Amino acid sequence: MIALLTDFGDSEYVGVMKGVIHSINPDAKIIDLCHSIMPQSIVEASWVLLNNFRYFPSGTVFCCVVDPGVGTNRKAIAVKTEKYCFVAPDNGLIYEALGKNRKSIIEINVQKNASKTFHGRDVFAAAAANIDMGDFSARNLSSLNKFMLHKKGREGIVARIDRFGNIITNLPSLGKKSYAVKSGKVNIQLSFHGTYAEAEGLFIIEGSCSTLEISRKNGNANKELCFLPGQKISIL
Repeated sequence: MIALLTDFGDSEYVGVMKGVIHSINPDAKIIDLCHSIMPQSIVEASWVLLNNFRYFPSGTVFCCVVDPGVGTNRKAIAVKTEKYCFVAPDNGLIYEALGKNRKSIIEINVQKNASKTFHGRDVFAAAAANIDMGDFSARNLSSLNKFMLHKKGREGIVARIDRFGNIITNLPSLGKKSYAVKSGKVNIQLSFHGTYAEAEGLFIIEGSCSTLEISRKNGNANKELCFLPGQKISIL
C-alpha cells in the first residue's frame, strides 16, 4: 500500500503521481492521506504525518511531497523502519515520524531528465512504486536532515490549520477551565470546552491529536486570528 501526503490540493499533480505509480505497478493500492497541506509548509506536513502514520497497516509506503527545495541539491531519500517505509525529500518532513525507529536510509537517484519543478512525479512516485514492489536498493546514507516541531515548556507552535479553520497546536492540555493564549499581537483569554456543542464563540478544545486547538463554534477561528503553521504560540 502507498499513502500519499502532498501540498498539491485537488490539482492534476496528484492524479499524475498515481498514474506513474500504476504504470509501474498496476496492482498498487493507493490511499490519499492528505493533499491539503498549506503550500511549502514542512511544519504542517510533519505534523500530519506524525499523528497519522501509525494507523496504517504494516508495510505501507508513505510518499511525502512537500518540497520547497525541489530542483536543488537536496537529497531524495527513502527510510525503512520496523513497520513502514517513508519516501520524501531530505528536508526534515519525515524526521519526527521516524523517531528512533530508522533501520536503513537510502538516497533515491534523481535522473538527469527529471523536471526541476516536479520531483513528485519524476522521482518520488516512481520510487514509492518500486519500493512497494520490494526494490529497496540504492546508495546507503548514514544520516538525514533533522526537523523538530518547536516546543519548550508552554511555548509551542501552530502545527496545522485544518479545513474548518481550527488552529491546532502541539501543546497538551493542562486540565484548566480557561487559558491565556499569546501569539504575535494576539493576547486573549479563552474558555475550555470538551465538545463543540457546549461552546460559544472562540474557545479551546482538546483535539484528536491530544493537543489543544483554538476553535470557533459553527465558524472559522483562523479567519479571525490569521495564524500560520509554524507560528510560535503559548497557551497557559
